[in-house]
Amino acid sequence: MSTADPHHSVFPDGLRRGLDALYLGAGYLGGVFLVAIFVIMLSLSAGRPLGLDIPAGDDFTAWCMAACAFLALAHTFRSAELIRMGLVIDRITGKPRQVIEIVCTLIGTVAVLYFAWFAVDMTWTSWVFNDVSQGVIAVPLWIPQVGMSLGLVILAIAFIDELLHVTFGGSPRYEKPPATTDEEIIERVMESGV
Repeated sequence: MSTADPHHSVFPDGLRRGLDALYLGAGYLGGVFLVAIFVIMLSLSAGRPLGLDIPAGDDFTAWCMAACAFLALAHTFRSAELIRMGLVIDRITGKPRQVIEIVCTLIGTVAVLYFAWFAVDMTWTSWVFNDVSQGVIAVPLWIPQVGMSLGLVILAIAFIDELLHVTFGGSPRYEKPPATTDEEIIERVMESGV
């Protein structure tokens, strides 16, 4: 696509390291919520035969699932692990491909900013009006909503980061470079679970 160094960043090294740490940290935090889902589900399953009940266990599992999914999005995006439809764009090369990548990344950035704005607004509104859950345990709704809002804000930052990178001539970091060896092709197929 571009002759520019794909690893070159438009940001100073300190900011680049900070952004990468933000994406990685959000990914780890998403992993913590994944472990929490496992622990809650295991406790619910093991508690039934023992007569133990975890109040609102299903609610807490659902909230952890939302936090896990949204917090891990930016790291998944930057690791080139998001599902990407490239049937058309993969057949285009050179300057037209760069323009299409910029336009697609711009559209993605606008969409993610839109969702992040309204997720933060929803969380703020829940906090202002002191909305609580309707389950067995009344939990202020802003608490479980923070995971989704924070994840979307971090994803929006990742999209802006990538938009600037691609606009200034960098190769997209949200896609893996083409496989160069047969072993690499086999490894990628095995990773995908196909």
